[in-house]
Amino acid sequence: MGDSDLDYTLVLPEAALQACQWDQQREPVVILLGWAGCKDQYLAKYSSIYHDQGCVVIRYTAGWRTVFFAESFGLRSLRHQAQKLLELLFDYEIEKNPIIFHVFSNGGFMLYRYIVQLLHSHRQLSKLQVVGTIFDSAPGNRNICGSVRALNTVLTPSTNRLLRYLALAAFAVMVFILRILLYPVTRFLHENHYDKMKKDPSLWPHLYLYSRSDSIISYTDVENMIQFRRRRHLPTECVDFQKSEHVCHYRRYPQRYSEICSAFLRDCVRKASRSSFMSEHQSF
Repeated sequence: MGDSDLDYTLVLPEAALQACQWDQQREPVVILLGWAGCKDQYLAKYSSIYHDQGCVVIRYTAGWRTVFFAESFGLRSLRHQAQKLLELLFDYEIEKNPIIFHVFSNGGFMLYRYIVQLLHSHRQLSKLQVVGTIFDSAPGNRNICGSVRALNTVLTPSTNRLLRYLALAAFAVMVFILRILLYPVTRFLHENHYDKMKKDPSLWPHLYLYSRSDSIISYTDVENMIQFRRRRHLPTECVDFQKSEHVCHYRRYPQRYSEICSAFLRDCVRKASRSSFMSEHQSF
C-alpha cells in the first residue's frame, strides 16, 4: 500500500503474536530501507524475521535513479522521501512505539542519512523513539568501482548492452569528477553521506552486518565507521560473515542472520524500556 508520494508496504502483526511477544508493551516498528534496485519481494523475506516477532514492519526502497544520479549531483531528493516515511508513523498512530531501522547497502544508507537529520532537527519527528539501527552491507565511502558494479547489477536485466556500458561510463566519470576530484570544494555545499554520518549524533545502538567478500561495499569502509563510533564511546556491534557477497548474508546464513537481528531487536527494546522506566521514576 502507499500514498501519492511514497510507494511503501506496511505489514501489521497478528494479534496473537503481538500479545504473546510483547505483553503490555507497544510492539516495535521495524523500518526496512532497501538497496538500490531492490524489489519489495526481496525485502519481504527480511520482513518475515520481524513479523514473526510480532512487530509492525514498514518496507521502502528509494528509486535507483535518485540514489545513483540525483544524489550524486547533490540534489538531496531523498530528504522529502525520508520525511514522508517518518510521517507515516503519525498517520498510523504508532509514533510512540519503539522504532528499529534495518538499512541495506548505500541506497538505504543515503536515505537513512536524511532520516537522522530530521530526527535531530524536526520538532515533531524528534519525538520518535528510535532504539536501534542495523546496517547490512553498508556504508561505503566514495568507492567508484563498487558504485559502478552496483549500478551494473541494477541495469543488467532490462538494458541494452551498449546503452548499459555508456551509462556506466558516464556514471563513473560523473562520480570521479563530483565525488573525488571536486569534493574538497563541493563538500561545503553537499557533504557526502559517509562523512556526514561520521558525525551522527544518535546515541542508540548500531549493529553492522558485513563481509570481507563484498565486492561492492569495502569491508574497510564499514570497519572504519565502526571505529569512528567506538572512539566516541557509542554502543556499536558488528558481525563479519566473511564469505557472503553483497546483501547476501541472510541468503547464505538464514538462521544465524535471523537470530542476530532478533536478539539485537529485543536487546534494544529492553534497554529502551528500562531507561524509560528509570526516567519516569526519577522524575517523582
